[in-house]
Amino acid sequence: MNIILLGPPGAGKGTQARILEENRGMVQLSTGDMLREAKDSGTEMGKIVADVMARGDLVTDEIVIGLIREKLETVSANGFIFDGFPRTLAQADALGKLLADEGQTLDKVIELRVDDDVLVQRITARSTCGSCGEVYNDLTKPIPEDGKCVKCGGTEFKRRADDNEDSLRTRLMAYYKQTSPLIGYYYALGKHSSVDGLGEIADIQSAIAGQLDA
Repeated sequence: MNIILLGPPGAGKGTQARILEENRGMVQLSTGDMLREAKDSGTEMGKIVADVMARGDLVTDEIVIGLIREKLETVSANGFIFDGFPRTLAQADALGKLLADEGQTLDKVIELRVDDDVLVQRITARSTCGSCGEVYNDLTKPIPEDGKCVKCGGTEFKRRADDNEDSLRTRLMAYYKQTSPLIGYYYALGKHSSVDGLGEIADIQSAIAGQLDA
């Protein structure tokens, strides 16, 4: 089963993708992770990515599609979770064509719905483990009292420089302009569903599982 997790920055897509990886043997394809991995890989595609990023240019849709194609062809999984791609209607068309070329389908698109003001409160309280990237939140999932990450035991935690209200509202505006049209796009294809993205992590996990098993 291949799915897309849709939602604005901080909606919890990464957290829920990791849970799906653990519970269902799926593989998360995060655009940012793939680009960083490719840049350091030394492959032909990696050299292209490294050159583009060194110049400070934007990575093209063709490059991202190429990276996704490599993953589809080389990684064995019980399905893929697309996180951070597609962001635009043109990218959605490109992803659909790629999946068709690879003999695969897109099964579900799950939108994590959020309230902007609550999301701002959540994100400005967010921190991550410096070792493994596990996400914590002062309000909903505080760093353990012993100061150790529950996933890897790391003791270094950091906050993103852009996890502040002004930066977040700018990122939200970009999301609504570029990515929210995908909601109507996938609804028309009969693939879109939504869950409350501001509940407890376990509740969101259960809601997503219900959508996938429907």
